[in-house]
Amino acid sequence: MIFIAANKQKHHLCLTIEPQSDISFQPLAERVRPKSLNELVGQQHIIGKNKPLRRALESGGIYSCIFWGPPGVGKTTLAQIISHTLKKPFFQLSAINAGVKDIRETIEKAKKTKFMGSGGSAVLFIDEIHRFNKSQQDALLGAVEQGIITLIGATTENPSFEVNAALLSRCEVFILQPLELEDLKKLVDQACSRDAILSKKKITIDEWEALVRMSRGDGRKLLNALEIIVNFKGGKSITITNKLVDDVVQQKLAMFDKGGEQHYDIASALIKSIRGSDPNAAVYYLARLIEGGEDPKFIARRLIIAASEDIGMANPNALLLANAGFDSVSKVGYPECRIILSQIATYLASSPKSNASYLAINKAQALVKETGDLSVPLNLRNAPTKLMKDLNYGKGYKYSHDFQNNFAFQEFLPEQIAGRQLYDPGDNTAETKVRERLKALWNDKYGY
Repeated sequence: MIFIAANKQKHHLCLTIEPQSDISFQPLAERVRPKSLNELVGQQHIIGKNKPLRRALESGGIYSCIFWGPPGVGKTTLAQIISHTLKKPFFQLSAINAGVKDIRETIEKAKKTKFMGSGGSAVLFIDEIHRFNKSQQDALLGAVEQGIITLIGATTENPSFEVNAALLSRCEVFILQPLELEDLKKLVDQACSRDAILSKKKITIDEWEALVRMSRGDGRKLLNALEIIVNFKGGKSITITNKLVDDVVQQKLAMFDKGGEQHYDIASALIKSIRGSDPNAAVYYLARLIEGGEDPKFIARRLIIAASEDIGMANPNALLLANAGFDSVSKVGYPECRIILSQIATYLASSPKSNASYLAINKAQALVKETGDLSVPLNLRNAPTKLMKDLNYGKGYKYSHDFQNNFAFQEFLPEQIAGRQLYDPGDNTAETKVRERLKALWNDKYGY
């Protein structure tokens, strides 16, 4: 295949034909990368018979699209297959290190490039497109609309949140699924029979559990693990067992993809377990994050938010402890900070719950959007100058500490929304006392 790639350092584009080099230097996953849809394992819901992507390719056309799915399920491979099948020029950029300048240079090159005299739009594949900011994504819009490029983006993140609406509306989103057990077995069978190196060996897999567990639906990780084992054992005959996998592959796969959607799913499960007052589930999901190598500061920040959003005034000490925990894990780090995180998570999960403060700010912000920029009552305005005093700024303000119980009945809200209740104390021991105090101070003004 012919690839046209951006040269980041020299700031120009070059046509590169893959050399027929020693394949032993290539990773196994690259050596056995499929060249057609029929060779691709998994994703039959989009590439199977009469499925949308296959129909598009068989009709000789393709539209801009985004492949959304976890790592190692075929996003890059699909993009290359599309280019190869349709005989289109293939440009590839990584959103990790490409900027607007690289995008524009690639688009200019695509305008001039013809592939074997067939013409048509080039395929521009952007890996990890969710890492592009708005201006970088906007730089693609014109070329997509004019048909200069067929954009194929790959992302592990939900494109609804990570790709701007203008670009997303011009792309079809295909969801790619983790590989199932039968897919993984087929992938290994293909590698053992088709690869120039592995096909010369007799490889027997007696037990699959460890390989499947370590790959977690990621075909690339599965093939990497297989290659590590084969290289470690050597010889012509290799029998793979669970023990061999665990002993040889030292770097255990994380319990979740740290950069992908499951990362956020597990963090969400931790917070929802805390909200649901289940310390057992909370500490379990905390362990999932820790075993996955998550940054302890990320976890601590989430716990601070939960302390305020889900506990709040029901136990104000929760926020203090969570904040102290963040400071502690910043000083201590792994492995000991896991104990601190566990203390905070179980404390928050065991605390009484109230989202009254969370609801109050939501109501207040909605009210501000509804009513606009209302004037602050004159008695509450600051009066640092004589002119402001002459305009009655601050006139009539009652300094609360000059009155009994440090309280003076007066109006604080703008006239148009006077008496509007935004904070409604929760039904728990601490906030019941708060409600009683507010009712005693304000009588029926706010409906406490």
